[in-house]
Amino acid sequence: MILEAIGSALLGLILAWAATHRFAHRLPARHLVFSTGIAGALFGDFVTHTALGPGSPLLSVLGAAIVSAASLSLLLRPAGRLRRRSATA
Repeated sequence: MILEAIGSALLGLILAWAATHRFAHRLPARHLVFSTGIAGALFGDFVTHTALGPGSPLLSVLGAAIVSAASLSLLLRPAGRLRRRSATA
C-alpha cells in the first residue's frame, strides 16, 4: 500500500506540473497547484482503495488520477475578462 501511495503522489505531482506548464496564466501560485495535485491524488487513492479493497492497485491509481485532475480543475480561473452587467441593465 505504501508503494501505491507513493505512486499516487508522484502521479499527482506529474499532473500538477503538466497543469502549470499548460495553464500557467490561469492558475494561482505554483506551490498551491502542486500541493493540490498531490493531496487530490492521495485522497483519490484513499477513497478508491477503501471502496474497492486492496486487490486492485491499478484502479486505485486511476481513481487517484481522476480526483487529482478534478481538484486541479477547480483552481482554473477564466481565460478572458468577464463581462458583468450592472443590476439595472
